[in-house]
Amino acid sequence: MKKILGVFAIAGIGGFTALGLNHLLNKQSDVQSSQMAYQMPVNYVKLPGASAPELAVDFTTAAASSVHSVVNVKTTYPLETQNEYLYDPFRDFFGLHGQRQPQMAPMSTGSGVIISQDGYIATNNHVVEGADKIEVTLDDKRSYTAEIIGRDPSTDLALLKIKEEGLKFISYGNSDDVKVGEWALAVGNPFNLTSTVTAGIISAKGRNINILSNDQSKGQFPVEAYLQTDAAVNPGNSGGALVNAKGELIGINSAIASNTGSYTGYSFAIPVNLARKVVADLLEFGEVQRAFIGLSIADLDGKLAKEKSINHIKGVFVKGVIAGGSGEDAGIKEGDVVTKIGEAEVNNVPELQEQISRYRPGNKINVTLNRNNQEKILSVVLKNKDGNTDVVLKPKVEVVSTLGATFEDITKDDMKKLGIENGLKVTKLGAGKLLSAGIKEGFIITNVDKKKITTIEDIKITLENKKGGVLIEGIYPNGMRAYYGFGL
Repeated sequence: MKKILGVFAIAGIGGFTALGLNHLLNKQSDVQSSQMAYQMPVNYVKLPGASAPELAVDFTTAAASSVHSVVNVKTTYPLETQNEYLYDPFRDFFGLHGQRQPQMAPMSTGSGVIISQDGYIATNNHVVEGADKIEVTLDDKRSYTAEIIGRDPSTDLALLKIKEEGLKFISYGNSDDVKVGEWALAVGNPFNLTSTVTAGIISAKGRNINILSNDQSKGQFPVEAYLQTDAAVNPGNSGGALVNAKGELIGINSAIASNTGSYTGYSFAIPVNLARKVVADLLEFGEVQRAFIGLSIADLDGKLAKEKSINHIKGVFVKGVIAGGSGEDAGIKEGDVVTKIGEAEVNNVPELQEQISRYRPGNKINVTLNRNNQEKILSVVLKNKDGNTDVVLKPKVEVVSTLGATFEDITKDDMKKLGIENGLKVTKLGAGKLLSAGIKEGFIITNVDKKKITTIEDIKITLENKKGGVLIEGIYPNGMRAYYGFGL
């Protein structure tokens, strides 16, 4: 019995000893694990070439140098239709006329970029197109009424002007130097949140997203070669700045790819090198001087290269040559592959279109191409859409055609019956400002912008060189007075 108890005692001592050692070892292991976790190296996310913590990614300088140059652009649009005038027997009894039902004019907001100290602002065409009034608010809360200097639907750009001097403006960068993977900041006013800065990278270049209208009858030849970025851009950012890490302007934010209408990962900006040329044209001529190379082109892929026995899948394939165009004059032929415009390589249609769009008619450029797997360089003189090198002037809009109406004089008997001293009757309405404003045939215009109207010439003189809102007063044959407003 004593032997058995002795064995159990020895076994118990051994077990407790083992448990104690195990607990001690586990405790040491926990301490070592804790020390290892605490000492795990943490790395800074650095810009290329940075080698010290103080050079870690920091966009405060870029933001500070650009945010003061980005403005809020609020646009007010003319009422497309006017509500009927209220009939109030009590007021009419006392000779007072019914009043139009109050109606708010539609508004929208976007962004713009100050590009000169004397008040020139670049923005998107879709931000200001059709606007009756444009109000620009600076980062310091000062507000101004802006004038449209020119618009270009083909690139979705517009140039505005406010009357101010000494403004902080943004410096131009070079969009040709932008690299995929490079950091970029989007600065603008999304959802009316002024002076908002977001960061991302350039995720692609030369993107064509087919968002611009192609209407050659109206002179719209869309040029899309967007910088694609994953910097968050939302409604209200349109017309704002895309800047590099130095705070230089590299693009004008224009669009997003989204099923919801809000940012879902992809944003698109007009390259600044294209924007600079368009803005310079609008400032000098009021109209973009667009050059054409006179070629029908297509992207070159492996299938087409094999079909045409082209050794290198590089460049833009020439499907056809337009008779009398710049390309034909220079000797470019169907089946050629354009690889460079000037010194810039082109590997897809948007890149080639962007490069050509930077030139004016009459400019001479070198075009490098591959013909029968041999490199050739041809000198090309670019032409305008009319096939010459003349300057294209901004067309003068005929006032009457803009109104979309025909008129006739009214008789003295009609004036006496209606209690008026002057007027011009609308006899027929077509597409134009009057129809859009809600005016009906038979309406007699008595005043335009408080000036008496008796003849068509009176209207022409009053509206000549008019910009902004127009107020038309008049009376219908049944005696109902009415007021209409629209923008020119």
